[in-house]
Amino acid sequence: MNCKMIIWALVFVLFSSCKKDSKAPEPTDPGTETPEPGTQKREVLVWVDANSNVFGTYGRFSDKKEISAVLDTLKDAGVTALVVDVKGSSGYTMYPSNYTREMTTRDGKTRLSDYVPFVISEAKKRGLKVYLSMVTFVDGDRRGFGYVYDNPEYRSKYESIVVKNTTGTLGPISETGKNVFVNPAAAEVQEKALNIIKEIVGKFDLDGMILDYGRYTDISADFSPLSKQQFITFLETKYNDAQAKNMRFPEDIVATWRESSGQILPATTGKYYKQWLIYRAQVIKDFMGKARAATKSVKPNVEFGVYVGAWYTTYYQVGVNWASKEYDPFQDFEVRFDWASPGYGATGYAEELDILMTGNYFTQIKLADNPVTAGLKYHWWSIEGSLNGISHITKNKVPVYGSIDVGNVSYANKGEITKAIKYILSRTSGGIMLFDVVHMYAPQYNQLKQPLFDAVKAGIKN
Repeated sequence: MNCKMIIWALVFVLFSSCKKDSKAPEPTDPGTETPEPGTQKREVLVWVDANSNVFGTYGRFSDKKEISAVLDTLKDAGVTALVVDVKGSSGYTMYPSNYTREMTTRDGKTRLSDYVPFVISEAKKRGLKVYLSMVTFVDGDRRGFGYVYDNPEYRSKYESIVVKNTTGTLGPISETGKNVFVNPAAAEVQEKALNIIKEIVGKFDLDGMILDYGRYTDISADFSPLSKQQFITFLETKYNDAQAKNMRFPEDIVATWRESSGQILPATTGKYYKQWLIYRAQVIKDFMGKARAATKSVKPNVEFGVYVGAWYTTYYQVGVNWASKEYDPFQDFEVRFDWASPGYGATGYAEELDILMTGNYFTQIKLADNPVTAGLKYHWWSIEGSLNGISHITKNKVPVYGSIDVGNVSYANKGEITKAIKYILSRTSGGIMLFDVVHMYAPQYNQLKQPLFDAVKAGIKN
């Protein structure tokens, strides 16, 4: 919903309700032309996070009358589809599953027994499409519960091994206080995720399957023995490197580490660093091909898509290349990416997608809004600049849904939310995704402390 890095550019107030990848990218310079007028589908998707809407203090999705009322308001505002979270970061599902436990209660609130089918049915009655989403490679909540805690053998084999501090100490991610990512490169981890995808697609009357957090946790992962062995095989096979088995691991990938805004980042890199970036991006690309095939094997007409952060300039850190396979960042002399190397472009997976949601979580809308960026074509800290970049690197191979976080991002006023929605709808080939519905109806969960439905409606309909 997955799902989302060197400089944390946006200062968000982090509510206990919900938050997607809201890490801002590091600035770079950088475009392309806007879509032809009239080509936009103007689809408007609204995300429905389970933790906040069902189990949150002010969530309304634990009551059928409240759900119906919210959907009526969304329909009136011009919303065309929901993205309903059905597997969260605990690894549990919002329905009975053959592959994990179901989440029925949390923080004193109980879920409707027929929550998912009820929401789908009510949405369909109103002519709304329904996309179902899952947190892909996170199987444990930071508070100490979830699938990995119920299955200690699975946890011991597949919990992500990360660099915990600037001295380079390795350890399981649960020791860092973060949600428990598992190693995306592990065959059993992938098989479990693919089985849940097929289960969701088979169980429900959905229009699309969306993967969130289909990635590594960050650049500090995964340094497990399994990843080491896979990487050695990758070097031997792809580069005919007979010395790979003698590498110092992980020093030949990252020699020293530093801390910036609470994140552990490379300070000096080793001789295999750029090949390591390619290896991880290839792991995720290969999985996305399998996930698409799994979706289509059950229901060929169901759309397959992902949510990713829009900050491509640093998104390599989580092992994801959501560009077109025809785009080569190493050969792009207009937009320079110093982390790119020959072969990285082949890891692009945009062609595997029917829908791409990008988190354009920025308060600056137009490049001209800031004198510093007024002369640029690409700028990954603004909505216009990031949309230019997205079109440039995806080569229009997939419908793009620009996304805004209406609650966690510090918009100056509701008018700015309206302007952002209007602008994204005027620019994108697919439409827009709005995160999250809880921010619209619960003033306690947004920066402006006001209901936001009117601002959303004004952006969609005018």
